[in-house]
Amino acid sequence: MDFTFTEEQQAAAEAARGVFSGVAPDGVPSPAFTRGPVADDFDRALWARLADADLLSLLLDEEHGGAGLDAVALCLVLRESAKVLARVPLLESSAAAAAVQAFGGPEAKSALLTRAGRGETVLTVAAHGRTGHDAPELAVTARRDGSAWVLDGVQTAVPWAYDADLVVVPAHTGDDRSVLALVPRGHEGTSLAEQTSTTGERLGELRLDSARVPGRDVITADGAWDWLRGLLTTGTCALALGLGERVLRMTSDYAGQRSQFGHPIATFQAVAVQAADRYIDLRAMEVTLWQAAWRLDSGTPGALPASGDIAVAKIWASEGVRRVVQTAQHLHGGFGADIDYPLHRYHAWAKHLELSLGPAAAHEEALGDLLAAHTLS
Repeated sequence: MDFTFTEEQQAAAEAARGVFSGVAPDGVPSPAFTRGPVADDFDRALWARLADADLLSLLLDEEHGGAGLDAVALCLVLRESAKVLARVPLLESSAAAAAVQAFGGPEAKSALLTRAGRGETVLTVAAHGRTGHDAPELAVTARRDGSAWVLDGVQTAVPWAYDADLVVVPAHTGDDRSVLALVPRGHEGTSLAEQTSTTGERLGELRLDSARVPGRDVITADGAWDWLRGLLTTGTCALALGLGERVLRMTSDYAGQRSQFGHPIATFQAVAVQAADRYIDLRAMEVTLWQAAWRLDSGTPGALPASGDIAVAKIWASEGVRRVVQTAQHLHGGFGADIDYPLHRYHAWAKHLELSLGPAAAHEEALGDLLAAHTLS
């Protein structure tokens, strides 16, 4: 087995490190002391730099101006973005564009993909359902009306909803199928209510009241939503890994400098053991992430469907990122809560990622169902 990344994947990660090298994680007001959102928009300057570096078109084919790379390459870039808390819809826009490319019709592809790859059109995905706990595709109904589709329902906590040009909305039909509707911001029959994440970023509750969407803007292909959801989830695990790695590095640096009783606290066994446990968490998060990304993109058959590998990655990511930041706060002491030090921001972002992934127990139950349904030889 060859577990090394390809030259193209490594080049994407290196380009990402170059773009993100000048990003300060405390570039906006602290969410701890800001009433409402920390900013009115995402980092447009960083978005432009990502476009110039061809990092917004990684998953797009050459005919759409892309590099034709895979989910592993995207996760490598997302991992770097999380280390600096990059305030851009990189995951959502890239995943939505990839879904349009894989499952959309020719009109949607020609209208969106090239512009999305250049950063001129920004996409996001309504992936949290009505409450954040129910299935997103069941939160909105879609029914045919002539050549159009009519959507009714509510999607909560839509990231970048006030900034994106299009929202990809999963919905279910009367015959129990899932479709994806491309809904423009401000479209007739839609409204937004402001919500705020633990990160301080502005989210939107999207309400659809008999919103009519042309048939060309609705993806009806079987498996489209499952594939998009898998890519979003895997990308979120990559964000959790990158954030956790930066936090553990911050903790290591601090513990090597902070002295008690005349010695750096890093030399104390209790501190070293806690840091080692978190290192093990990160390595488990990493190996399960690459397994999930590889299965999702390659379609390689396995003992379980790719959703099983994604469930394992979610279990490690949701619990692992929480343990890493909690240990970091503990070892930093009161210094970790200082608003002039960025650790409290990483803690807030980690909580958002944990909530986005959902509780590990739910993923363990889903994994158990898969194991019960597939006999392992």
